[in-house]
Amino acid sequence: MDAIFLQILNGLDKGGAYALIALGLTLAFGTLGVVNFAHGALFMLGAFCTVGFNKILTLEKVALDPTKMTAWGTPLEVRTPYVETWFGDFGAFLVDYSVPVSLIVVIPLMLLVGIAMERGLIRHFYKRPHADQILVTFGLAIVLQELIKHYFGANPIPQSVPEIVSGSANIGSWFGLGDSLVYPWWRLVYFGFSAVVIFSVFAFLKFTTFGMVVRAGMFDREQVSMLGINIEKRFTIVFGLAAVVAGVAGAMYTPILPPDYHIGMEFLVLSFVVVVVGGMGSLGGAVTAGFLLGILQSFSSMNEIKSILPGIDQIIIYLVAVVVLLAMPRGLMGRKGVMED
Repeated sequence: MDAIFLQILNGLDKGGAYALIALGLTLAFGTLGVVNFAHGALFMLGAFCTVGFNKILTLEKVALDPTKMTAWGTPLEVRTPYVETWFGDFGAFLVDYSVPVSLIVVIPLMLLVGIAMERGLIRHFYKRPHADQILVTFGLAIVLQELIKHYFGANPIPQSVPEIVSGSANIGSWFGLGDSLVYPWWRLVYFGFSAVVIFSVFAFLKFTTFGMVVRAGMFDREQVSMLGINIEKRFTIVFGLAAVVAGVAGAMYTPILPPDYHIGMEFLVLSFVVVVVGGMGSLGGAVTAGFLLGILQSFSSMNEIKSILPGIDQIIIYLVAVVVLLAMPRGLMGRKGVMED
């Protein structure tokens, strides 16, 4: 029972990452009709914004302490981050909470990146075939990937979590399953964070005037434009919002999986499968499929399953996609006419 419960939790935090990226992909496709193969690169950029923010916060002042000697008889070097020297306890707090605090940089930066991408590149491919959109956005993703490799190197860069959530939670005691069932706090934090972001996006689209206009424009852009509403401007903001969702997903995932330059491509392929399974253009389908496939992938990674079906954890998502699309060609919640021309 403990093993099953742990796999569900593993699937939820992994599914949270899939759902966030797939949600951003679906936002871009649902509003602009663009198949954005650079979306995984936005996930990567968010992660490396956090890495860069942490590097800035941990720049150190080096001083010699004459009261302490090394084994060679020289004064000991004392290294203190500049932010701690300048701001004291608040500086130490910033260093400790660098991952969540980095969101204050990630959110506006990813919004600007998304708007610039839509205005500078994507808008020129609205009426082009989807194959052209895939090629140009995939090319952009490769360029961004190589830039990250050039500036940050090819090796993964681990990020630490705040000390308060650095350990594991005794979740077994929460549900009366004993004290042997523990789970990392940060993975629970990430699941809660992804749930909040998903809820916020749906609430924004459903309960705000801006969101209602966007949803109307997704169904009939021309009619909304005839009412005197600049729907193109709103769609640009939504594309920026999609970039923000991908960016914050990558930023908060850095302590779970140390980011490297090809992390975006790894998540991109899986997320496109999630979008297709959920149904092209369906926000609810993207989220549902993200969590569903995350849980299935988690269970398939159990040793008991892999001993019977070796390698099943590597292909389970694609097998499920084949089965779902054979039974439901539009995906779980796909709409008629989307990608059917």
